Amino acid sequence: MRVTVVGAGIAGLTTALALSERGAEVTVIEQSASLGASACSRYAGGMLAPWCEAESAEPLVTRLGEEALDWWPRHYPETVQRGSLVLAPARDAPDLERFARRTTQHRRLDAEGIAALEPDLEGRFAAGLFFPREAHLDPRRALAALAGTLTHRGVLLRFGESADVSAPGRDLIADCRGFAGADRLPDLRGVKGEMLILRCPAVSLSRPVRLLHPRFPLYVVPRGDGVFMLGATMVESGERHRVTARSVVELLSAAYALHPAFAEAEILEMGADARPAFPDNLPRIRDLGHGVAVNGLFRHGFLLSPALARRAADFILHGIESPEVMDENPRQQRSA
Repeated sequence: MRVTVVGAGIAGLTTALALSERGAEVTVIEQSASLGASACSRYAGGMLAPWCEAESAEPLVTRLGEEALDWWPRHYPETVQRGSLVLAPARDAPDLERFARRTTQHRRLDAEGIAALEPDLEGRFAAGLFFPREAHLDPRRALAALAGTLTHRGVLLRFGESADVSAPGRDLIADCRGFAGADRLPDLRGVKGEMLILRCPAVSLSRPVRLLHPRFPLYVVPRGDGVFMLGATMVESGERHRVTARSVVELLSAAYALHPAFAEAEILEMGADARPAFPDNLPRIRDLGHGVAVNGLFRHGFLLSPALARRAADFILHGIESPEVMDENPRQQRSA
């Protein structure tokens, strides 16, 4: 069976790999001139944290996300499995308690336990939550690794091309265009996220750290060699690429609250994009008649893409439906 995957972000590449592993002849078409040039995946945190996400996401996100903890180390050996650390300033201790009540698979830490995990945070926080089974990765390196695997398998990746996903052709279609897929998915919306990449050799962290704050919660993800990714805002907007001064100030202020050395960090990059989300913030696989749309991964792209890709491939190749993530296109429903 021949399948064209449209979009070379994380949803597109994992879907292409799932199809190829099941014997399909796959071509990936990407409008941008190079891998990750415009994909929301480029600005992702890369945290594989299904239990942390349960604090604000539906249980489905955790169930699907657990698959990523097995899938990513097999397909990207540079995946780092050292858990996640959640902290809050003393004045925000109730927020930490609320986070603990809403999540599972964690253990409580006192100041000594925090220092044992992250020595550079010694004496800064009195309590925290450690999620030992969670993991993280570098999104850009992971995208490149997946692209290399696909090429090795004989999958053709074509950049700088557009595809008409509305016109049935010889190939079946897997539409994985993210927010650009709103032209076919009328209920898809954008949620803008902004991030910073800093170099701060004075701070060393071994795992993602989430700092709870009532106005601008922060996560800091180590990228190695003193480089950190800081994220991320959530703004109800389909606007892409523009980083606001307010967001930069809030992210840097929160980073300073985590460790004062971040005040002297070098800003290497600022970025923004619109995360694709449906009204309930849950992912969808939609039957297009001549293929499927895989979309609505919201801020869980690297976490949810392995599970969505497997289910999309099962439906395209074998007609196996996964009711938890499949529904009909509202536009098709209205037409009927």
